[in-house]
Amino acid sequence: MKYTNIPLAQNVVAHCKTYGIRHVVISPGSRNAPLTIGFTHDPYFKCYSIVDERCAAFFAMGIAQQISEPVVLVCTSGSALLNYYPAISEAFFSRIPLIVISADRPEHLIGIGDGQTIYQKNVFDNHIFYSANLRSEDGKGAVSFNSQEIEMAMNESIRCSGPVHMNVPLSEPLYGMTDQVLIGPIQKKHELAENHSDDDQVMRFKELWKETDRKMVLIGVLKPDSLSPTILRFLAEDPSVIVFTETTSNVHNEYFFPSIDKIIAPLDENAFIELQPRLLITLGGMIISKKIKRFLRTYQPEEHWHIGPFDANDTFFRLTQAVKTDADHFLSAVFKNLGISKNSDYRTPWLRLKAERAIRHDMYMREIPYSDLMVFDRLLRYLDKELLLQLSNSSTIRYAQLFDWDPLVQMYCNRGTSGIDGSTSTAIGAACVNPQKPSLLITGDLSFFYDSNALWNNYIPKDFKILLINNEGGGIFRILPGHKNTDNFDRFFETRHGLTARYLCKMYNFKYFEVHNDNQLDDQLELFFNHSGQPALIEIITPARTNDGVLLNYFEFMK
Repeated sequence: MKYTNIPLAQNVVAHCKTYGIRHVVISPGSRNAPLTIGFTHDPYFKCYSIVDERCAAFFAMGIAQQISEPVVLVCTSGSALLNYYPAISEAFFSRIPLIVISADRPEHLIGIGDGQTIYQKNVFDNHIFYSANLRSEDGKGAVSFNSQEIEMAMNESIRCSGPVHMNVPLSEPLYGMTDQVLIGPIQKKHELAENHSDDDQVMRFKELWKETDRKMVLIGVLKPDSLSPTILRFLAEDPSVIVFTETTSNVHNEYFFPSIDKIIAPLDENAFIELQPRLLITLGGMIISKKIKRFLRTYQPEEHWHIGPFDANDTFFRLTQAVKTDADHFLSAVFKNLGISKNSDYRTPWLRLKAERAIRHDMYMREIPYSDLMVFDRLLRYLDKELLLQLSNSSTIRYAQLFDWDPLVQMYCNRGTSGIDGSTSTAIGAACVNPQKPSLLITGDLSFFYDSNALWNNYIPKDFKILLINNEGGGIFRILPGHKNTDNFDRFFETRHGLTARYLCKMYNFKYFEVHNDNQLDDQLELFFNHSGQPALIEIITPARTNDGVLLNYFEFMK
């Protein structure tokens, strides 16, 4: 087998192999040639070549999102590295493991005006779990130091489930190869994630649970099957518990409350007081609903416990206890031999309200004109149950929150930073390592065009599909306070445009479907979902100046 003849690069590649990291996303360059040689000449690694570094990083994140293991990113020196930053920040807040390996010039060539050179050390300082700044090979001591730094980076990515950065200075010549291994054997030094729960926390929570008659469980971003059926059944059978689930929680039960905004948006002050919990338990990651945030910040619980393996966010300014451990494990210990809880009828009236809201939701959907909201309503009729669904941010995820999705549809969205950048790249990366399920991305026009280089990708599965809702601008800004229908608003807030995806699909060999009105919608959706053998995109062009009124009137109708 061929190796790079630069020991430092050999060392980095060998560590990745020893730690069982298989997926490597490489962007072309010269300074990273030793790393590229090392990864691509070893059949152990699955290597991908993606030119645009921003797309490459989100693509890698999509892979890591699905396999729950670190994915390696490799780039050349200079501004290439900076293009990783949007995905790095998303991975940092979403707790997705990435190992960023950047090639660099040796230290004596930094800051002297050499080409393709920036200050790469600690460049991700505020959004990274570990930065390893390696040294050029100058003897046995440097090799030892580099090994320790590489081990630290590997372990931190695994322990923290997040991004780490290794900056690798490499001297010319860069393209030399050898048949010889130039480094010593490497042993994996794996540090297990810390578990901060203890028997005292279990007992305290057990007593608190039994004594409290108004308990609210709010579940944010979670991977499918994160909570066992036993835990879900226990929560469902307790009448003192209201469980609010977000679309991205991948949690379903007939006694739970999805579509949070549909439930609470029409409430008045008296109803909010009735809903106010005494104990709030949060599980999972980021919370999407602004309305639930506003409610819980105004009508605060007496106690707020967050249970999960990572650091807790004090989202509602009332955090009293953070249990840093697996939620399913902790709750299993709490609910074991729990005994009788305090009598409560906290949930019953809200279940009745949920049923009423569902009836009014269906009534409204039968009345609305052709719009974004109608598209989501019709879409649900065509989705395969076994589906990997990726949602872009802004209006797309917020529309999705208003509907009840099939429990077999797995839902993902980049909610760490909630940016519109990278949704398409993430979806394609996720689809590449999940061939057993058809993949669909639902996206808005600004998010899609922003990340259009995502389609410049040789790894798109043939069954990958994109549903693009094109309302010719940033439609979400029309539902926010401010002056609308002015030249200033159209240009600087909504950013109106006349673009379509037709020629992008032609260039990247996507089958293209197009919808302009209600009469075309069902026929084209059926053709789109039945199409096979080629990636496909359906562009549904909706009226920009209708959508905001339809959505705002929806919440009025819910009252």
